[in-house]
Amino acid sequence: MKTALPAILLCLGLATIPCRADDILAQVIVRLKPSVVGVGSLQKTRTPPLSFIGTGFVTDDGLSVLTCAHVIQKLLDANPNEVIGILTGQGETAQFRPAKVRAIDMEHDLALLRLSGAPLPALALGDADAVREGRAMAFMGFPLGMLLGLRHVTHRATVSSLTPVVMPSENAQRLDTRRLAQLQKSPYTVFQLDATAYPGSSGSPLFDPETGLVYGIVNMVYVKGLKETAISAPSGITYAIPVRHVKELLAR
Repeated sequence: MKTALPAILLCLGLATIPCRADDILAQVIVRLKPSVVGVGSLQKTRTPPLSFIGTGFVTDDGLSVLTCAHVIQKLLDANPNEVIGILTGQGETAQFRPAKVRAIDMEHDLALLRLSGAPLPALALGDADAVREGRAMAFMGFPLGMLLGLRHVTHRATVSSLTPVVMPSENAQRLDTRRLAQLQKSPYTVFQLDATAYPGSSGSPLFDPETGLVYGIVNMVYVKGLKETAISAPSGITYAIPVRHVKELLAR
C-alpha cells in the first residue's frame, strides 16, 4: 500500500485537476514493469538464441518468479539443452537470467522459479478472498510472445464471476485426460474476467489498477472452436488463479 501513496497524494494535491483513474493506472504501470518478465529459454545454437513463450512476475524477496505450470512444462518438453530463465528489460535490450524450477503445482497451474544474484523489484500480493464480482482489475504481460517482442502490454479487466475451475463440457469428446483428472478433485474458485488475453499472457499478474497489489495470475482463456481462434476471434473471457494458491506455493 505504501507504494501507491505518492500517486494518491499527487491527485489530492492538484485541486484544480480532477483525479483520473487512468492517470493512477499509468503510474502503476510504470512501477510494475520492472517486475513483470518474460519466461523462456536460452540455447546458443539457436537463432535467435533467446526465446520466450509466457509471462511471469517477481514477488517475495525479489528472487522468486511466478508463472504458469503449463508454460514451464512446454519449455521442459521442448529441448533438454535449453536453459530455462527469464527475460528482463525491453525489446532489443532484453537480458536473460537463468532460473531454477523450484516447484510446480499442476493442480493450480502454478510454477515457482528461483533466481540467483541481485534481486529484482518485487510485487506485493493482495487478499484474494476480498475480491468480489464487479471489481476493476488490470493485467500485464507479453501477448503473442516472440511475435510482438518483449514489450509490456496492459489490459483492463473486470471480475465478472467467481466460478469453479472445472467448466462443464459440451459433449463427452471434450472430456480429455486433464479435465477428467480435475473432475475427480474438489473444484476451487477462479476469477472469470471480462477481458481479452492472448497466448503469451499466461503468467501475467492480475492487479489492482490503483494500488498495484496482485490478486491473481492469468492462466487460460475460453476458446470458441479451434485453438487458433484465440487470436483471430477471441472470446473475451479470461481466467485467473487467485493468489491464495501462490502464497501456499511460496510457503512450501
